[in-house]
Amino acid sequence: MHGPASGAGQAALRLRFDKAGDSPQEFLMDHSLASRSLRHVWHPCTQMKRHEAAPPIAIDHASGPWLIDTEGRRYLDGISSWWVNLFGHSHPHIRAALTEQLRKLDHVMLAGFTHAPVVELSERLAGLTGLGHAFYGSDGASATEIALKMSAHYWRNQGQPAKHRFVGLAGGYHGETVGALSVTDIALFRDAYGPLLRLSATVPSPDARQARPGESAADVARRAAEGLEAWLQAHHQETAALILEPLVQCAAGMAMHDAEYLRLARALCDHYSVHLVVDEIAVGFGRTGSLFAHQQAGIRPDFICLSKGLTGGTLPLSAVLTTDEVYAAFYDDDAARGFLHSHSYTGNPLACRAAVATLELFEQLDQLAANRQLAEKISAAFAGLNAHPCVSNARRQGMIWAWDIDTALPDFGQRYHQAALDLGLLLRPIGRTLYCMPPYVLDDADITHLGQAALAALNTTLQQEAELAAKKGKA
Repeated sequence: MHGPASGAGQAALRLRFDKAGDSPQEFLMDHSLASRSLRHVWHPCTQMKRHEAAPPIAIDHASGPWLIDTEGRRYLDGISSWWVNLFGHSHPHIRAALTEQLRKLDHVMLAGFTHAPVVELSERLAGLTGLGHAFYGSDGASATEIALKMSAHYWRNQGQPAKHRFVGLAGGYHGETVGALSVTDIALFRDAYGPLLRLSATVPSPDARQARPGESAADVARRAAEGLEAWLQAHHQETAALILEPLVQCAAGMAMHDAEYLRLARALCDHYSVHLVVDEIAVGFGRTGSLFAHQQAGIRPDFICLSKGLTGGTLPLSAVLTTDEVYAAFYDDDAARGFLHSHSYTGNPLACRAAVATLELFEQLDQLAANRQLAEKISAAFAGLNAHPCVSNARRQGMIWAWDIDTALPDFGQRYHQAALDLGLLLRPIGRTLYCMPPYVLDDADITHLGQAALAALNTTLQQEAELAAKKGKA
């Protein structure tokens, strides 16, 4: 049922480049989906040359938490396909909503028109967050861009055009468009595009792993907030907004922090007249235990960025929610004072209907309560990982688990990823941090497989490290 993921039929897949390195030539390429994909598809967040050794897996269909490839092998989706499929794949309620909507209205431009799905979604989001105005984009990076532009434009409309800079947390990640990279502090994604960027300032992260002896996570949060206060005191007159990922900085290796930091950040932003933008793109919709992560701090941000799980993983959609005060600053006879941002598919009816169906599931299933019970079962299944001698900083926030692995392998993430696939499990470490963000629909058998395969893949990868070290020693 959980057969190995590497097939002999894919072993012949190769790409070669000529000596000049500027034109691909194809050899030994079959007609499989993987081969055809490598001929014409540039895969995201990927060094394509690595696919010479590990071709992409061609998925035929998916159901619940399982992905099934074209040869019938099954993979438990332990990361919700980049953190989006909250209710698994092909959920019948979301599928039915999309089918009904497709029969009625597929798309209409949102400039000068409106429709029921976008109105209902906006009303629901306003009721859930207290931020009554929604602006729609296509993906998380677009949401970041919208929030940054909206904040800077707000201050311009308020007669303070000098407030156009931004500050974020060390290790922060907010997307990979040019504007989003300007507030992202991960060199691997950012540095190649340095000449294009207007880099923002960074202040210390409240990552609880930085605790000194005797310090709690709340102590780390307070210490980090002192760095934020020092920055704002010196630069608030030029700073439009602070942007942060509440409770968990995912791309920084699942760096988790205490909610105290959010409370202090909100107070400091109020004191220095700086907007607070919370990036809930990865951590929203129940992932951290509450519907939205910032709600655990009892604060009200000026902007909320949403995407990923917003449509239950079915269609691309993002939203930026903001306050009456921000909205009112753009409401004017002068067109230049309006927020003139758009894209052709803004507020697409299909995507909005999928989002409404996703929110309906949270209500119908009492999903937050269900997640609390599910998380306890999953945590029990991870007992072996937690106790592993090469694991440190085992941690959990809601439906996010993470472990730092003591390994010298520079390619630990790739090796672990392949070992897990061979066992029928999709997990993709971030550097030397192993993490799990599964869909909310695992049954007991799924949970058992998740725990056993995750541990077995770690042992396999560490055994490879030991064998490599032994060979090096003999040499």
